[in-house]
Amino acid sequence: MRSDYWDQPAFETVRPRRLVAPIVFNSPHSGRVYPPRFLAMTRLDHLSIRQSEDAFVDELFARAPHLGAPLLRAHFPRAYLDVNREPWELDPTMFVEPLSDRFNTNSPRVAAGLGTLARVVAENKPIYRERLTLEDARMRIDGIYHPYHAALQKLLSEAMTGFGLAVLIDCHSMPRIGRHGERAAPDIVLGDRYGTTCAPGLVDLVETVFTAAGLRVARNRPYAGGFCTRTYGRPQHGVHALQIEISRHLYINEATLEKNAGFEIVRGLMERLMLTLLGLDLVALAGGPAMPEKAAAE
Repeated sequence: MRSDYWDQPAFETVRPRRLVAPIVFNSPHSGRVYPPRFLAMTRLDHLSIRQSEDAFVDELFARAPHLGAPLLRAHFPRAYLDVNREPWELDPTMFVEPLSDRFNTNSPRVAAGLGTLARVVAENKPIYRERLTLEDARMRIDGIYHPYHAALQKLLSEAMTGFGLAVLIDCHSMPRIGRHGERAAPDIVLGDRYGTTCAPGLVDLVETVFTAAGLRVARNRPYAGGFCTRTYGRPQHGVHALQIEISRHLYINEATLEKNAGFEIVRGLMERLMLTLLGLDLVALAGGPAMPEKAAAE
C-alpha cells in the first residue's frame, strides 16, 4: 500500500545551525496535515476530527532551533497515528482480519479507543466508517511510526555523544481540566512517571518557570507521561525525559481551535522556558557524567 504521505513529509526534524545544549524538543501530536484518503475514511467533519490535536504546540516551541536545540514535529495528525503509544497497540474491533498475540490488544489505552491507531477522538466520537485492514496499519506503523522514533532516537544519541547526557522535552496540550475538589485545576501538568524519568532538579526548575508566570502546575496527575517519556527517560543512563502538558484554554479557543489572545503570551513563556533550559549547566543539575572535552571546549 502506498503511503498516504507519498507526496509530502509525514514529520520533520528542524535542526539548529549549532547545537548548544543536549536538549531535544518533541511535538508528536500537533500534526494537522490530513491525507485525503484518511478524510474519506472518517465519519467526522473536519473540525471534529481535529479534537485530538495538540493544536499549534509545535508553533509554541518553534523557536527551539533558532535558540540552539532541535525540534522534531509530526505533520500527520494524532487521529491518524499516535507515536506516543507502543508500535502495535491496536484495537481488534477496528480491523477486518483477526489480530494475533503479537499485538497488544488489551492495554487501557486500547480499551479507551486510543491505541496506536485511534478508534475515537475526544468525547468518544468514532473515527471510521468501516473497519480497517492490517495492511493499512502496517503502512502507517512501518512507514511512519518506526522512522519517527528512529529520528527521535538519533537526536537523543547525538546529544549524548556531544554532551554526555540528553534531555527530551515532550511537548503536549490538554483540554481544560475541571476543579479537582478544593484545588484549582492546573494550567500545566509535568509528567516524569512519578520521579523515574527525569532528574528532580530539572523538573523543579521547569515548574518554577511556570509558577513564576502565575500558572498553576501539577505533577503526574492526570498525565504522568506517555510512551515517549517512559521509553526514553533513563536517568541512570544519562537520558532524561519530561512531558509538558499545556492547558489549551490558555492559547486557543477549544471549540473552534483558533488561536486566542493568549497565544503570543504562551509562546513567549515557552521561549523563556527554552532559554532557561538551554542556559543551564545540565550536567550539574541532572547529576550526569562529565561533559566530553570537545563539547566543553565549544
